[in-house]
Amino acid sequence: MNMYLYELKSQIKSAITWTLVMIALATIYLVMYPGVASDANAFKDLISNYPPTIRAMLGINIDTITSLLGFYSMIFSFITLAGAIQAMNLGLSILSKESRERTADFLLVKPVSRSAIVTAKLSSAITTILETNIAFCVLTPIIANLVKIENFDLKVFTMINLTLFFIQIIFLTIGMIVSVFFQKIKTIIPISLGIVFGFYFIGAFLATANDDVVKRVLSPFKYFDITYIITNKNYELPYLILSAVIVLTSIIATFILYNKKDIHAVS
Repeated sequence: MNMYLYELKSQIKSAITWTLVMIALATIYLVMYPGVASDANAFKDLISNYPPTIRAMLGINIDTITSLLGFYSMIFSFITLAGAIQAMNLGLSILSKESRERTADFLLVKPVSRSAIVTAKLSSAITTILETNIAFCVLTPIIANLVKIENFDLKVFTMINLTLFFIQIIFLTIGMIVSVFFQKIKTIIPISLGIVFGFYFIGAFLATANDDVVKRVLSPFKYFDITYIITNKNYELPYLILSAVIVLTSIIATFILYNKKDIHAVS
């Protein structure tokens, strides 16, 4: 419990910063919505001139773009990108920082198993992600209600927001499994940005692929189709299952590899 609380405390500043960044992104774009809705036809004409690749990458549906949910779906890709970076940073750092900060020897000689260490650190990271998403899911509907032109489906709005949590958990666990493969990680930023933007651009490239139903598995950013959620008020079950498999596999592999890993302080 002490380790869990210590890790949670050490993540507070970063969590607050990322939470404010994502809420600020949502606010900046949502306050533009009344202007967009007031001149809907002109905005549709403008969006129609975007290349199909850009529209697909941003998840833009011309038919719904001037509704609040449709407009929100366009900006949400930037929010999930920020959330993925936060989660990847967290996943890469929670197990590797002991070597980076030269506290590995101090931690590992304590009467606590490596599995308990992973459990405490993983629990603190998930708690941090939960806190971020609770704040985001509470505040963004309030902002949306302040700028709305007509009523919108709050359930669908919440379902869209929840995809941020799902994507963050995927990237958190991917970050953890990546961190245990490296013997020494001196800085996490290049690795984190490389992985997140790599998946993001893979998703952008595949957005216009003819067989994207198959290729979507290559990018977690494409597991949750916002247009599908708006239309069907549901998630796509195969991609929910795939997400759960990735998360569980990454967690199990992290426990196994961390228990076998030779851990050294960075010289």
